[in-house]
Amino acid sequence: MGTASATAVATWALDPAHSSVEFSVKHMMMTTVRGRFKEISATLTADEAHPEGCCVEVTLQTASLDTGAADRDAHLRSADFFDAEHYPEITFLSKRVEGKFAGEGDKFRMVGDLTIRDTTIEVALDCEFAGRGQDPWGKERAGFTAHGEIDRREWGLKWNQAIETGGVLVANKVKIDAEVQFVKQGD
Repeated sequence: MGTASATAVATWALDPAHSSVEFSVKHMMMTTVRGRFKEISATLTADEAHPEGCCVEVTLQTASLDTGAADRDAHLRSADFFDAEHYPEITFLSKRVEGKFAGEGDKFRMVGDLTIRDTTIEVALDCEFAGRGQDPWGKERAGFTAHGEIDRREWGLKWNQAIETGGVLVANKVKIDAEVQFVKQGD
């Protein structure tokens, strides 16, 4: 009499208190302005025997962006940029993972669909597995970093102004940096 072994698919929920999703962009071609999204949620679903089939779903609340300057934040939430009133969420849904990610320090690439203002484009993020362990309350946690660069114009974020010295007020290339920690569910 044989026994069937079930695939152990685990669900991990983002710990937003120990995670951040940030962006940076050049201002006037000379200084970098940084911002972050304060309201983020994410779920990682994976079969530990076959982690290459993992799925990551991320949602950022557009209105929660914070650059440290109220006027700039209001402009970024406006129709000139994210149009938070009509497009309250930015989402990322992974499609595949390339490379090694079994051990702490392993680097891999995550490819997925990034949706901003109802425009969905495939992007690739360079990631690193930062580690895994038990917290003091018996929950299992795993950490990752992700980095990438996008051209904001591809999502319709085209507002800009030419500056007198040449160039533009806001660069088109936007860097994305995430440090995230997930908590295994159901344990």
